[in-house]
Amino acid sequence: MPNASAPPPCRPLAARWRWGGLAILATWSSLAAGATLHVGPGGLATIAEAARLAQDGDTVEIAAGTYRGEVAVWTQRRLTLRAAGGPAELVADGAIAEGKAIWVLRNGEFTVEDIVFRGARAAAGNGAGIRFERGRLLVRRCGFFDNEMGILTSNDPGAQLDIEDSEFAHAPRGAERPLKHLLYVGHIDRVRIRGSHFHDGFVAHLVKSRARESDLRYNRVWDGEGGSASYEMDFPNGGVVTLIGNLVEQSAGTQNLALISFGAEGSAWPEHRLTFAHNTLVNDAGPESHFLRLWPDKVTPAPLRIVNNLLVGPGQMDGLAGEISEGNRQGSLRNPDRGDFRPRRGTAPVRPPPPDLVPEAEFHPPLGTRPLRPPRAWLPGAIQSSPTALRTGKALP
Repeated sequence: MPNASAPPPCRPLAARWRWGGLAILATWSSLAAGATLHVGPGGLATIAEAARLAQDGDTVEIAAGTYRGEVAVWTQRRLTLRAAGGPAELVADGAIAEGKAIWVLRNGEFTVEDIVFRGARAAAGNGAGIRFERGRLLVRRCGFFDNEMGILTSNDPGAQLDIEDSEFAHAPRGAERPLKHLLYVGHIDRVRIRGSHFHDGFVAHLVKSRARESDLRYNRVWDGEGGSASYEMDFPNGGVVTLIGNLVEQSAGTQNLALISFGAEGSAWPEHRLTFAHNTLVNDAGPESHFLRLWPDKVTPAPLRIVNNLLVGPGQMDGLAGEISEGNRQGSLRNPDRGDFRPRRGTAPVRPPPPDLVPEAEFHPPLGTRPLRPPRAWLPGAIQSSPTALRTGKALP
């Protein structure tokens, strides 16, 4: 990557009194929008320099390319961090910020777009692509590969995390302790995940959330032939959990015979609810497996709603005596190797889901979602519409 340096962007300090109040209003608008700092050719030499110079409300644009050892701590209260001209790949290459992550986001409202985080290692064994400590974070079209943790959050009860159209993959092999989760959400207020792909875990979980509210819709959490994850989704402290329209698969090499677990470590929140509708669950392990495992002696979700899920392969399904439980069918997929995750032809339709459980989209490989119009006849599972040139694979380098 060229390391051409340039002075930081100039900031307007005052406006000349031209055109009366219109000039003042224009200046205020410019200040509110913030400046744009560029990293790469013709801009700042390093990401660390941008982290030092950026002010609240700024945007940091990182030129497409590979950046090695470019770790940073971001302390601003409002910031947009994004790639320009293609993905920017941050390879830890032995560096780690504060012994925590490639990027540490301290306390603010952050948006991170089109950045790839790779190879984070820490002395404690929990090196993350992003360590999110407080505030609000939106991650969009990002990749997290070969990190000890993809994203690791704090336990701040007010923090909120949103993830869209992103990929988490390839947990590092070797030392099993501490466990290497692709995503580890602590005791925060909420996490929402849409259109994202989690795959190829090792011993630990693909998605682990201790949040008060966990809402996952239209994702592919699919360990794959080379994966050996434990749970695909783990909600160890319960909370309010909503799972709609997800494709979830447990590999034959799983370390724990359950795809999804709720409440295994006891309650941490005053309210526990589980909404589980139109998911496709595939078990490649043995008949002792659980598609969904509840721990009612530790946490009891009320209400419990399990509607129109498709179960592929052997295994048990807890909670089928829940407050609402209907339309859950055993079946098979048409051609998952070619991206067709619909139930096999001849699968009996199900009743339309309750209005608040109607899927509004479907996972669209390799990443993202596509809108879903309610079909004439609903099928069980996450996919209703015909795949148009859908292919599996990776969208990020």
